[in-house]
Amino acid sequence: MPMDSSKWIDVNVEKNHYHLDHFVIPQHYEKDLSSILIPHGVIMDRVHKLARMIVDETTGPLVVCCILKGGHQYFADLVNCIKKLTTKGGKTIPLSLEFIRVKSYKNDKSDGVTISMTEEECRELEGKNVLIVEDIIDTGATMVKLLQKLDEYKPKSLKVTSLLIKKTTRSNGYVPDYVGFAIPDAFVVGYALDYNEYFRDLDHICVISDHGKEAYAIN
Repeated sequence: MPMDSSKWIDVNVEKNHYHLDHFVIPQHYEKDLSSILIPHGVIMDRVHKLARMIVDETTGPLVVCCILKGGHQYFADLVNCIKKLTTKGGKTIPLSLEFIRVKSYKNDKSDGVTISMTEEECRELEGKNVLIVEDIIDTGATMVKLLQKLDEYKPKSLKVTSLLIKKTTRSNGYVPDYVGFAIPDAFVVGYALDYNEYFRDLDHICVISDHGKEAYAIN
């Protein structure tokens, strides 16, 4: 993955390793986290900046598509920011919202994705500016396949924003148009990112501890 640090905030465990005592953590998660990687306030400031960048580069109405479940918090905060901003011409951006569940599949013949949008809903994207909102890009494989599928319906533009991209050797090199933070190849939770459906109620993005992995493991 090309690492152009001017396009995002580069986060690493050595520099960004906030002690849990320095921030408010829900009591039920105190033993389940090893450190805070990105505090909630930093997340919100970065989301506001990404919203500003998106509005500055958008012409006309925008269809904002949330990838469920992990993307919902970033999606909600990003849309709230976009609604309050105006273009350089002083105009607000008309928004319509879509919610997509994406599932990767594999068989003997091909790899691809299935999405929860109906054929009719997909056809409605034709000629429109579409923004996909994702929580984290890991290998990039699923997102590339999703974009290939949606591009078949001929949107006017098709862009992606992801709050996080993971610095991993497993990456296929895909980089979204708008990125919040590049994070280490570690398992992170919070801000709607989960571990077996837990930690979505945590405001900060944190590194899960071994205790947390064991406590919420699926037997």
